[in-house]
Amino acid sequence: MRQRRQHRTLARLLGSLVLVAAAGLTSIGASAPPSAAGAPRPLGQIVPAPASVTAGGSAYTIGSATVIRVAAGSPETQRIGDYLAAVLRPSTGYALPVTGGAGADGIRLLLGAGDKALGDEGYRLTSSNGAVTVTANQPAGLFHGVQTLRQLLPAAVEKKGKQPGPWKIAGGTITDWPRYAYRGAMLDVSRHFFGVDQVKRYIDQLALYKINTLHLHLSDDQGWRIAVDSWPRLAGYGGQTQVGGGKGGSYTKADYQAIIAYASAHYLRVVPEIDTPGHTNAALASYAELNCNGVAPPLYTGTNVGFSSLCVAKAVTYKFLDDVVREIAAMTPGPYLHIGGDEAHSTPHSDYVAFMDKVQPIVQKYGKTVMAWHEITGATPVQGAIAQYWGTLGNEAQVAAAAKAGTKLVMSPANHAYLDMKYDAKSPLGTSWAGYVDVDKSYAWDPATFVKGVPAGAVLGVEAPIWSETLTNSSQIEYMAFPRLPGIAEIGWSPVSTHDWASYKVRLAQQGPRFTALGINYYRSPVVPWV
Repeated sequence: MRQRRQHRTLARLLGSLVLVAAAGLTSIGASAPPSAAGAPRPLGQIVPAPASVTAGGSAYTIGSATVIRVAAGSPETQRIGDYLAAVLRPSTGYALPVTGGAGADGIRLLLGAGDKALGDEGYRLTSSNGAVTVTANQPAGLFHGVQTLRQLLPAAVEKKGKQPGPWKIAGGTITDWPRYAYRGAMLDVSRHFFGVDQVKRYIDQLALYKINTLHLHLSDDQGWRIAVDSWPRLAGYGGQTQVGGGKGGSYTKADYQAIIAYASAHYLRVVPEIDTPGHTNAALASYAELNCNGVAPPLYTGTNVGFSSLCVAKAVTYKFLDDVVREIAAMTPGPYLHIGGDEAHSTPHSDYVAFMDKVQPIVQKYGKTVMAWHEITGATPVQGAIAQYWGTLGNEAQVAAAAKAGTKLVMSPANHAYLDMKYDAKSPLGTSWAGYVDVDKSYAWDPATFVKGVPAGAVLGVEAPIWSETLTNSSQIEYMAFPRLPGIAEIGWSPVSTHDWASYKVRLAQQGPRFTALGINYYRSPVVPWV
């Protein structure tokens, strides 16, 4: 996960799929040129790649008379319509009223697709000269369809001032659904603290690429970031610093609920992580009784790992965790609660196993599914537990054995999916313990086959973590996440048959102007033919 060495230093803090428009299914080509000025973007030239595209017919043009039509009596559909209107109005300059009235024209957002293949997150987008219609079985699918609609329009649609247009959507049909149910991104707010508005900004960016899970790493040696009423010094004392000795910070319960609500409005669930039994210095410094010797260590602002551990033998440890899990579970509507479990180098293996045997039932008691880093497979995962794989080799026999026994996996191989890895030796931010990871390497893996011996059906999905030892602001987060994050999103969403670097890099290059329009600071990798 983080730097996999016992000693490390803090890095310097410095700041295609081209689808041919023709009758029938489109074909993929790596060298097709961008569409001509004023011509609509080919339907499949988006990220993530859609499952099925049938191109043909006349384009739809958004104009001054365009209306956004939503299902009458559906507050969620109304909200999605309002969201789309808020994206389109500033750049187009059009009123784009959102109405529940019936009609065959305009932009139509409809539930009731009646297609089991779409599931809860799939959608169908159909465009012709009279209307563009997005249909889905559930609101989440409708929201994902809206993200596709955004990408089919010129990148300038994302700007906050009026742009000249035209605003055309190519004719045809996209039928789309995700490969995996879990498509996540993790943000480490413990090494450096990021406030509510910074987290919301990241949620906006995740939603564009159909990510549906935000994993928040809320505790570590350097800081405890969530208020717990029954143990107030965790946030009040343990949250007051960060790597390098900055002021740190923590979320009040109202802050956390604001993040939950914003994520939910963007169809992302939040997975809170309280890392245990290691990575716990902030907690140990806050409460002396959590230490085996009863002495609280000083707060920690460095970047070494593996030196801290909760006291496995003390009953107060489990009272502490019961209280923490109870309060966080009560605030978190999603099904998962992550208990960490990685790099517990200071916890003897027998103690680690005993600890996990006691903590996992606490999570279950409060109605949550256990998630943990893949080291939990060296203990005894409870029925239904999910192990998050962060390794680099793919040959971990105990992970494969646990998967065969029923443990589901979320795949985050550090040498492909960790967004804090340096791009190359010149990268001013990040670490390199898992190697240098440029955009092509980040894209070049398959979750179903990465760990030898794991049944394909055991893979629940993918996640792209970003650790913040060297990151202090949103611009730096974006520089490390983009352009790698869209590729991880595609690996999680798109059919494996679409995974081809030669075609993907062309589609990714087309995202460059969109990043710029959205104000996203991104790394202009030389392996991508940027537009």
